Amino acid sequence: MEKNNTITWRDYLKSGDRIFIGSNAAVPNALIDDLIAHSDGLHDIEAVHILTLSDNVWALPTHKNLFKVNSLFIGGKNVREAVAEGRADYTPCFISDIPKLFSENVLPLDVALIMVSPPDEYGYCSLGVSVDVVSSAVKAANYVIAQINPKMPRTNGHSFVHVNQINAFIEVEQALPELPIIPHEDKKQARISEQIGQYVAMLVENGSTLQIGIGKIPEAVCKYLANHKDLGIHSEMISDGVIDLMLSGVINNRKKTFHKGKAVVTFCMGSQRLYDFVDANPHVEFYPSEHVNSPVKIARNDNMVSINSAIEVDLTGQVVSDSIGYQFYSGIGGQVDFIRGASLSKGGKPIIALPSTTKDGKISRIVAHITEGGGVVTSRGHVSYVVTEYGIASLQGKSIRERALELIRIAHPKFRDQLLADVRKHYWVPEYQENTPCSVPELGPLGLKKFTFADTNYILRPLAPSDERKLQEFFYSHNKETLIMRYNYYATQMTREKSCNLVSVDQHKDLALCFTEQKHLREIIRGVGRYYYIEQDHCAEVAFVIQESLRGRGMARTLLAEMIKIAKKRKLTKLLACVRRDNAPMLKVFEKAGFIRKPSDDFDEVSLTLPLMEDETTAPTNEKSE
Repeated sequence: MEKNNTITWRDYLKSGDRIFIGSNAAVPNALIDDLIAHSDGLHDIEAVHILTLSDNVWALPTHKNLFKVNSLFIGGKNVREAVAEGRADYTPCFISDIPKLFSENVLPLDVALIMVSPPDEYGYCSLGVSVDVVSSAVKAANYVIAQINPKMPRTNGHSFVHVNQINAFIEVEQALPELPIIPHEDKKQARISEQIGQYVAMLVENGSTLQIGIGKIPEAVCKYLANHKDLGIHSEMISDGVIDLMLSGVINNRKKTFHKGKAVVTFCMGSQRLYDFVDANPHVEFYPSEHVNSPVKIARNDNMVSINSAIEVDLTGQVVSDSIGYQFYSGIGGQVDFIRGASLSKGGKPIIALPSTTKDGKISRIVAHITEGGGVVTSRGHVSYVVTEYGIASLQGKSIRERALELIRIAHPKFRDQLLADVRKHYWVPEYQENTPCSVPELGPLGLKKFTFADTNYILRPLAPSDERKLQEFFYSHNKETLIMRYNYYATQMTREKSCNLVSVDQHKDLALCFTEQKHLREIIRGVGRYYYIEQDHCAEVAFVIQESLRGRGMARTLLAEMIKIAKKRKLTKLLACVRRDNAPMLKVFEKAGFIRKPSDDFDEVSLTLPLMEDETTAPTNEKSE
């Protein structure tokens, strides 16, 4: 490199200029230190940057006359404190729009301070682990000053800067900052992350392309993707969680429809293992944010799944991600870019995943209204799914009433009654909608089970108040014979109120389960089973109905077996059933499960009884092993 590696800052920088500081794990700390050491006479330099994995010394109060910080994404204690105290500014913007701010002189850059790898024999340095908006800053700045770091990985893609683009440099070897995997503070928090990870993984179909972030929940999601097939990566960032998935072939990018065969990112941040993994790795390519974060280009990936987090979500589906009340905490980042891209994708799924409460459990993160001062990052029209440790709320195409009930269902149980009371103050909920959703603990930690019948996947879960319309659709899908067999007369109407009563069940006393099939963003009820508790005899009466076209596949037998298991766990004395005498298929299901015919006063009906003994076994099922 035929350049003087001694920086004379007066040649490139004057008071009042605007500088860009390199991003994420590629902060040129040696350059910052050198600038501060030679800053006599310099003042009011505006420092623009996004997330910086650094001590952020430029944001300390001692340097407030030298630097005026303008953070486009808040990260790190010093920057957060500076913004909160008014010594620094926060400029909200989409990551995909930042390059345009530089190139169109909305935020013209005088100097870009970056970190690069040593040049190759052709004179090209690599931006390494952070291409993101650094690439656009290099193009837009009047001067580029680089810290050449021999420990910076050489990454593939559009990550290269020729030495002719660099005006001055210093060569300083520094280990890249790591984000080690830190164990959970307690088992409860670990369990919450694990459950959220399992639910999110259930939404990811084989062949999907993923955008996934960093933290405990993304780590848990990656863990539960280990049995998936042919996944791809088109993500603003990656961390350690993807390494083993790529090494095992789960992530192979072969089903991608954009950048096929390549994992595409703008930066990576994690452990040294990750930095070693991306070094000269031809299967991972780094591109600028204006490319990777473009919603139009994201949408070119079929089955794009965007997984993001939030600080709180209100009952209409509005997502707060960058602030806690009036305190700005992070930034818009790439959340909206990827949620919008996923929603435009063929088969795409935009997902918000968050714990149901704050760490201390005292504050619900599913809220009736946004906390005063909080700002909406992602609108109520963007998100398809919200996931907590209590389940998956499907919002796409749902009315305000329906999505409020969906979100109450995945809120922490101790907040559900209050949320329903609060939602009545502002959004219309019918007076007969009295009960909040109940879980069925006997279905396991996730409150649901997965089954496969005739090569189609189904979910067995409790009916919930938000299923009112789905149950109506299920009722009106039946033919006349089914309605007569189920209700013992030709029922022709399922009113909204009746449907609401049937799905708003106290599941701790009665039981109402359904088999559902997921048709992309639409969930369809395919079977319903329920029992009604009879308190005086501590027993219950059972009934079920399966969609006509799906009978004979074992769904009815499995549904009944699960209800028997739950009844036994609840120590009921017996189960009862009344079946029309001409309903031979249903009688067969009951009798195979051990029900015994009893005398009946009604000639048209058969009474059946199943004594519940703890040592009895239930009919076998084809439940998938988890």
